[in-house]
Amino acid sequence: MTAQNTFHTVDAVVIGAGFGGIYAVHKLHNEQGLTVVGFDKAGGPGGTWYWNRYPGALSDTESHVYRFSFDQDLLQDGSWKHTYVTQPEILEYLEGVVDRFDLRRHFRFNTEVKSAVYLEREALWEVTTDAGEVYRATYVVNAVGLLSAINLPKLPGMDTFEGEIIHTAAWPEGKNLAGRRVGVIGTGSTGQQVITALAPEVEHLTVFVRTPQYSVPVGKRPVTAQQIDEIKADYDRIWRQVKGSGVAFGFEESTVAAMSVSEEERQRVYEKAWEYGGGFRFMFETFADIATDEEANETAASFIRNKITQIIEDPETARKLTPTGLFARRPLCDDGYFQVFNRPNVEAVAIKENPIREITAKGVVTEDGVLHELDVLVFATGFDAVDGNYRRMEILGRNGLNINDHWDGQPTSYLGVATANFPNWFMVLGPNGPFTNLPPSIETQVEWISDTIKYAENNGVLAIEPTPEAELEWTELCTTIANMTVFTKVESWIFGANIPGKKPSVLFYLGGLGNYRGVLADVTENGYRGFDLKSPAEVAA
Repeated sequence: MTAQNTFHTVDAVVIGAGFGGIYAVHKLHNEQGLTVVGFDKAGGPGGTWYWNRYPGALSDTESHVYRFSFDQDLLQDGSWKHTYVTQPEILEYLEGVVDRFDLRRHFRFNTEVKSAVYLEREALWEVTTDAGEVYRATYVVNAVGLLSAINLPKLPGMDTFEGEIIHTAAWPEGKNLAGRRVGVIGTGSTGQQVITALAPEVEHLTVFVRTPQYSVPVGKRPVTAQQIDEIKADYDRIWRQVKGSGVAFGFEESTVAAMSVSEEERQRVYEKAWEYGGGFRFMFETFADIATDEEANETAASFIRNKITQIIEDPETARKLTPTGLFARRPLCDDGYFQVFNRPNVEAVAIKENPIREITAKGVVTEDGVLHELDVLVFATGFDAVDGNYRRMEILGRNGLNINDHWDGQPTSYLGVATANFPNWFMVLGPNGPFTNLPPSIETQVEWISDTIKYAENNGVLAIEPTPEAELEWTELCTTIANMTVFTKVESWIFGANIPGKKPSVLFYLGGLGNYRGVLADVTENGYRGFDLKSPAEVAA
């Protein structure tokens, strides 16, 4: 227990300074007048966009809906150069939001939260930083990010490598690899982006391909001032549509079944989507059942496979990069990924059939005995997604329950925002939150959390937490919906399958943002159904 008077007291602690943390501090302080302190181990705001400075980093959501919608003036003042925004542009945007709403003074940057412990008698959270500072707060809002706990595989001999090892999520600022011999492990979204960007610059690029991925063109194009003005004039309708839709990417999702039209019509629809670009558009704007029906899914998968074999000139390289099976991971889009394999300085190594044996001083040795000589090895191996960051802190709830014990085997929540035995402890993008374009989901959750805190403040509620029954019911609902899709039929990071030893489990609500917003509204209108609300007298008892 901390000695008296050695702690700071605030109404709320916010952990994280990405989209979620920024908006949470704004809502709680600027709109509700609470005292708030925010923490982030980064040197400034931006969240995942602060860390992911690798070449080619790009959002897979169109620029006009990859932003906040809560402030009309902010929307009208916004601008963008292309149909998709790059990492530097997103970081600049978020820094601008922080300064516009005078939020920087609330954040402690370069500060990592080491523990959050619930003090039952006081009904307060005691939050301790890596500098040993202690804060007590009624509320904790965790905006720690979905994709921020780095996953760096351990390969034999890594410590003997004489070159540089870089993880894409910890890319050194200004690092240039021009003229170097580079190896990349990982061909998901990040891997594809970094491979596409590095290929024209490096002396030689070796791509270690474990799981070939389905990917379609991103369709990144310059935009005109007139196009931006048209979008701004239509923003009310655009955001209504986004928030009422499934994936919240700013397009109308198809209601047509793939097999209800002719083969000729299907090919026409896919070709049009391929030409326009966008991974989520390709999966959800073309036909209604690509994500739920295996026969429909195969029509989309075979279309993409055919495109890959047409693009890549060398048949053996094409084979290594052509996926088999279901098109059932987070849908990817790229800015010329498959084309780079036609360059003479790029080679693909299929490491499922020819695994990495070891890393030596000079590079990577595969099972066929070949040494792939490298100056730099880049890991684009992603994150311990969703719950990874929580498990790296010491979080103790009611009766000293550790979050790792509560989440033994599977991270759970009620509504993706709260969990039983952790009163007044909220999550933005917690386990089993919506699987969508993230800013609209983040806004939805932050608004619900801040409205709930306001309700508690105004109605003498000292502690609010979900019941175990409500949490179990939500988990089962998320599992049921996931099992109606093709996503559960492949190994993927969206179920934690990229982390050795992690039990694969459902980590998202796949019912769509519109339905999710409806659920939140219904819970609130029914007196916070599924939550246990305690008055000061009940807490004291």
